[in-house]
Amino acid sequence: MTERSSEVRRGAGACLRGLAFCGVLGGLLMGAVALPVVGGAGITTNGVARTFIDLPPSPREDPLPERTVLLDKNGRQFAQFYTENRKIVKLDRIAPVMRQAIVAIEDSRFYEHAGLDIKGTLRALVTNTQAGGVRQGGSSLTQQLVKNILIENAETDAERARAREPSIRRKINELRYALAMENKYSKAEILERYLNIAYFGAGAFGVEAAAQRFFSVSASRLSLRQAATLAGAVRTPYSTDPSLGRQRRQRLRERRDIVLDRMAQVGNIPQAQAEATKRKPLDIRLKPEPGGCGGSPYSYFCLYVHRELLNNPVFGHSRAERERRLARGGIVLRTSLAPNAQRAAQRAISSRVSPEDTEVAAEAMVEPGTGRIRAMAASKRYGRNSGNVRNGPSTTYNLPADVAHGGGMGFQAGSTFKVFTLATALGQGWRFDDGFMTPGRFVPAGGYRDCRGRRVNDPNAEIFNASGEGSGGPQSISTGTWKSVNIFYMMLERRVGLCQVIKTAKALGVARADGTPLREVPTFTLGVNEMDPVTVAAAFAAFGARGRYCRPMAVLDMVERDGTRTTVPPSCGQAIDRGVADAVNHILSGVFTKGTMTGQSIGRDAGGKTGTNNGYTSAWFAGYTPDMAAAVSLGDIRGSYRHPLRDVTIGGEYYGQVQGASLPGPIWVSSMSAALRNVAPSSFRHPDMSRFGGGYTPGLDKLLEAERRAGERRGDEPRSGAPRADEPGGTHARGGGHGYRGWKAKWRRWKAHHRRR
Repeated sequence: MTERSSEVRRGAGACLRGLAFCGVLGGLLMGAVALPVVGGAGITTNGVARTFIDLPPSPREDPLPERTVLLDKNGRQFAQFYTENRKIVKLDRIAPVMRQAIVAIEDSRFYEHAGLDIKGTLRALVTNTQAGGVRQGGSSLTQQLVKNILIENAETDAERARAREPSIRRKINELRYALAMENKYSKAEILERYLNIAYFGAGAFGVEAAAQRFFSVSASRLSLRQAATLAGAVRTPYSTDPSLGRQRRQRLRERRDIVLDRMAQVGNIPQAQAEATKRKPLDIRLKPEPGGCGGSPYSYFCLYVHRELLNNPVFGHSRAERERRLARGGIVLRTSLAPNAQRAAQRAISSRVSPEDTEVAAEAMVEPGTGRIRAMAASKRYGRNSGNVRNGPSTTYNLPADVAHGGGMGFQAGSTFKVFTLATALGQGWRFDDGFMTPGRFVPAGGYRDCRGRRVNDPNAEIFNASGEGSGGPQSISTGTWKSVNIFYMMLERRVGLCQVIKTAKALGVARADGTPLREVPTFTLGVNEMDPVTVAAAFAAFGARGRYCRPMAVLDMVERDGTRTTVPPSCGQAIDRGVADAVNHILSGVFTKGTMTGQSIGRDAGGKTGTNNGYTSAWFAGYTPDMAAAVSLGDIRGSYRHPLRDVTIGGEYYGQVQGASLPGPIWVSSMSAALRNVAPSSFRHPDMSRFGGGYTPGLDKLLEAERRAGERRGDEPRSGAPRADEPGGTHARGGGHGYRGWKAKWRRWKAHHRRR
C-alpha cells in the first residue's frame, strides 16, 4: 500500500468526528492527489492530512478595541476617544438583511461548510500555485475572521505584516485556525464576531459603527440598500471609502450593485427588487464621529479625563496597563461635568477675552466637599492653529489644568496665596483685629526658613505695596486681607513661620503646575509659584467645605464592556480646623464688601481673593460659596514676564493695567452667578467670636478715624471698608470697635473727653 493511500485511510477514520469535517478533509485530499507538492508552502501530500487533523486551538481573542465614551453628570455624551471606532453589538441587534448581504457576497456557502469552502478554496489554490503567489481569493467568512483576529492580536509591525502577507503558508495557517473556530463556535457566533471586527471604511470598524458613520442609523435599522452598500465595502474598504470623494462613492455604488445581484442569485431577494434598488442613489449620510478631545464641545474637560485615565492608579496598576486599557476602550465614563456650569464659565470668558488675543483666560469650577470638577473653560479653542502658527485662536495646552493633565506651566498665583498665610495665622490664635504697623518698604533680610530648616532670606529684595494698598501704616489681618497689603502679609508670614504657611498650602492640595517642588521663598505668600485654575479652585473649595479638602476629580463612575460598574469615590480629608475655616470665610467675605472686590457681588454668601502679580505679569481671582468654588487666571500665552498685562487691549477693551478685580474678578462673578442660578443659596457658618473676635492693632483706630473724617468732608456714605459691629473688627480688645456704630460711640466719647479738658 502506498503512503498516499495510507494517509487517505487515516483521513477516513478522522471522518468519524463529523460529517462536515469529513467533507473538508476529503476535499483537501482530492486536491492533494492533484497537487503532489503545494510548492509555496513546502507541504507534501503526506503531511496534508496531518496538518488538518492535528488542529491548533482557536486563535487568542483579545477584547476588540471600542470607543471610550464620556458622559456629563446628567448622562449625556460629550466626547469619545478610540484607536478604532467600534461599538460591539449582538447578532440580534443587526438587521437580518445585513446578515444576508454579507453572507451572500463574502461566503454564500457559509452555512454549508465547516470553515472551508472546498470548491472555492481548491479553485484558488490551483490558480495561486500555478501563479507562484496569491492571485485569487477563496477565503471563507471564518477564514476572514481569523485573519482579522490575527491582525488585531499583532503587537508589532512585523507581526501585522505576517498576518497580511500574500503567501500560501499564511492561507494554510488561517485554514487550520478556521477549522478550529468552527469546532468551537456556532455559525451565528462566528457571523457575529465577523460583523463586529470587519473594517468598512471611513474609520468605521464593525457594522454598528459603520451603520452610524455611513447612514446615521443603528445596525438594527439598516435597509436593503444600506445593507448591500456596507456589505460591498468590506472587500476593498479604502477604495470605496465614501468620505474620500465622488470617485470612491462611485466605486462603492458599483460594489453595492454587485451585492444586490448576488443576493438575488442566492435567493435572498427577487431579481426585480435588486434591479429597483440598484436604480436608487447611495444616499450616504456621513455622520461625523470625531475621536479624541478636539471634536468635543468641552475639549479641556475631555483632555483632563483622558490624562487622568493614564495617570491615576485607580484605573490600572501601571502606566502600561492603563495605556492598554485605554487603547482597548469599551468603557463608558460618567464624569462630574455640569453642562450649566460649563456654559456659564465659557460665556463669561468669551464675552470678555477673544480667542485671537495673546492674553488667555482660563477658569475651573470645583464642588466643595467632593472635589468634583464641574467646569473647565478657556478663551482659546483647543487644537492646532492653521499652518501650525504659534499664536492664534487655538492652543494644544489644557489651559485650566496642570502639566500632568495636558496643561502648560501655569501663571504665578499672586495674592491668592495670602489666604494660606491667613489660615495659618488664625490657626495659631490670631484674632480678627490683631495686627501691627507696616512700613512702606520691606526687605526680607531675616527670619525666613524653609521646611528643611534652611535660611532663605533675601536681603537684596525690596517689597512694596501695589497701587491702592497704601504706603504703610497699621493693618490688622482683616484690613490687610481686604486691601491685599503685600508688606503686611510678608511680615505676617515671617511671624507665623514660612514653613507653617507652606504646610497649610500643601494640606490644601497646592502644587506647582509644572510638577516641580514648590518654591519655598519669602515671597511664597505673594504667590510666586506658577499654578493652574483647577488646583487653586480645589484649594479654595476646602474653605467652602469648612476645611475639608478633596482632591480634584473628573470621573464619577465607569462601566466596563461586560457591564461591571465601578464607582470612584471622592478622596477627601480634614485639612484645616473647621473653626479656622469659618474664620477665614468671614474675613474673605469682606473682600466683596470692603476690599478689592467692593461693588462686585453674586448675591449670596461668598468669599474670595484677588491676585495681582508684581509688574502685572498675571492676574487671578479665586472665590467660593458653600456650593461651588472657581478660580480664574489671566496671562499672556507668549510669556508673562516678557509680555505683562500693561497697556493691553483684551476682548476689544483697553486696559492700562490688569488687576485681579478688573478682569478675572468680573469673569468669576458672571460665571458663578449663572452657574448657581438654580441652586438655593447656602450660608457660611458664623465664626466663633469668643475665639476669633477682638484683637488689637496699634494705631489702627486713629487711621480709621482719619479716614472717616475725610469721608465726611467729601460727603461720602459710611466707608465700605468699615466693618459692622458683628463683623471682624467690630470689637477691639481695648473696647469700642471700629464699626460705623462703634465710631459714633467713640466720637461722642472723644468730644465729651475734650469738653471736660
